[in-house]
Amino acid sequence: MGVLAAERIKLTSTRSPWWCSAVVVLLGIGLAVLIAVVTKTAGNTDPSSQPDMLTTSVAASGVAGFGVMVLMIMAALTVTSEYRFGVIRASFLAVPNRTKVVVSKAALVGGYAAVLTGVLSLIAFAVAKLIAGDTATNLVLDGNWRGIYSVPIYALLCVFLAIGVGVLVRQSAAAISLIVLWSLLLENLLGAFGGFGRAVKPFLPFQNANRFLSVEEYEANWHWGIWGSLIYFAVFTAIVFGAALVVVNRRDA
Repeated sequence: MGVLAAERIKLTSTRSPWWCSAVVVLLGIGLAVLIAVVTKTAGNTDPSSQPDMLTTSVAASGVAGFGVMVLMIMAALTVTSEYRFGVIRASFLAVPNRTKVVVSKAALVGGYAAVLTGVLSLIAFAVAKLIAGDTATNLVLDGNWRGIYSVPIYALLCVFLAIGVGVLVRQSAAAISLIVLWSLLLENLLGAFGGFGRAVKPFLPFQNANRFLSVEEYEANWHWGIWGSLIYFAVFTAIVFGAALVVVNRRDA
């Protein structure tokens, strides 16, 4: 509990987590409002059209996409900034069990990210439903709860992954570049290479995570079900985080 209290103080006594949280709120709710307005406008302009693209996962896409990305960057910075300014050495001197320090940090930031994104996903759904009204025929929770509860699960795993990357590389620029390019660019490029892309896509971690997040059918030659995709991403996260724990206990701070 003392380690958790110390990590909480470090997290809440700096400005960056508050700014990051504000950005997550703005992106999550703002994108839901924008999509809902576009959907309602399309329905009012052409009543014969059925703007059914707005689903629970689409309404929460601002939280799951841009919001979680910001939280991943924040999580990585909680580690790399401590390495940069030497704060991590004081933490390791106070608590020789380095695993406990890293796990406590990941649990605290991950728990915060899960709660924040879970609440924002519900708010985004409610706001989108209020604005779009009857034009959003697919924006219902019946059978589509996964579009909401998948976001905090994804956010929790992403925070552990980001902290693992931060511990491994130690540099803020390198950690942020790796996180952003990996999830937004590298996997999409690999998936675009014809037959090779179709074959490798089911084995890419963030593609599996996106499949779990979406209530729509995610096209690919999958070898497992929806929950299998979540397990695959969780195992991948565990491998990266486990490697970070091994490395942090073996090299100097």
